[in-house]
Amino acid sequence: MEDVSDPPFRRLCKMHGADMMYSEFISSEGLIRDAMKSRKKLDIFDYERPVGIQIFGGDEEAMAMSARIVETVNPDLVDINFGCPVKKVVCKGAGAGVLKDIDLMVRLTKAVVSSTSLPVTVKTRLGWDSTSINIDEVAERLQETGIKALTIHARTRAQMYKGEADWEHISRIKQNPNIEIPIFGNGDIDSPEKALEYKQKYACDGIMIGRAAIGYPWIFNEIKHFFKTGEHLPAPKIEDRLLAVRQHAEWSAEWKGEKLGLIEMRQHYSNYFRGVPHFKDFRKKFLEVYTLEEMDALINETQEFYTEYLAQQA
Repeated sequence: MEDVSDPPFRRLCKMHGADMMYSEFISSEGLIRDAMKSRKKLDIFDYERPVGIQIFGGDEEAMAMSARIVETVNPDLVDINFGCPVKKVVCKGAGAGVLKDIDLMVRLTKAVVSSTSLPVTVKTRLGWDSTSINIDEVAERLQETGIKALTIHARTRAQMYKGEADWEHISRIKQNPNIEIPIFGNGDIDSPEKALEYKQKYACDGIMIGRAAIGYPWIFNEIKHFFKTGEHLPAPKIEDRLLAVRQHAEWSAEWKGEKLGLIEMRQHYSNYFRGVPHFKDFRKKFLEVYTLEEMDALINETQEFYTEYLAQQA
């Protein structure tokens, strides 16, 4: 979720029912070097709470120091990322790269736990590949370090984001009588039906949603409503999608500056209008927006088009 789950995006997710928020993952080395991009990722706001700051790295001292830096901005917890499969992270012996060395994973976790008074949680994967699934040992040993919860993405690093997530491993961890900390499941949850099915079938303590929320923050309230009633909320209308874009763009411009904020919004437009007919022509126009004034005019133009289009379809 790097370059996605920033404060503007998190604000939208919170508005639409997300219970717990996490920052983009932050390099421990970057924090220590006082890198501007890493420091900027420490920005959190009261409306997000409870919110966690997620860090990654492969050096014990750097992880300990970065946890102390994180503590200064007063998040609700520190989360360690041992799950990112991206090559540039793995090659540095961080993220999912640590799955090859459980002893190192334990030492890194201990370094963070011992350096902060904040609760520490971990997110990881099943193992490096199908021949080295080690999540059972990882769960028990990380619990011994003092972490307060464990999130398991039910894929190996080798799978990246392909194939089907295998939640049977999560179920097995939950059934382990030695495991006392909450276990959260992650991977492939993209609908209210699947969220309920997986929660009931695999008995995890909660569900983490990442990619399914990109361009669709409504998923959180949709799942909660389905859990309570067994019924679906109405799908977001075009005006709901346009409002989300407007809010996201305004908050992005406020946080990053107008020009940069709107440039970085470009990755989101297609996601907000996924499945909407005739959006291709408007997408090009959105990619050429540089000011909030232009954005406002384009949103009004888009609304007018779809109002007329839907009237013709009725």
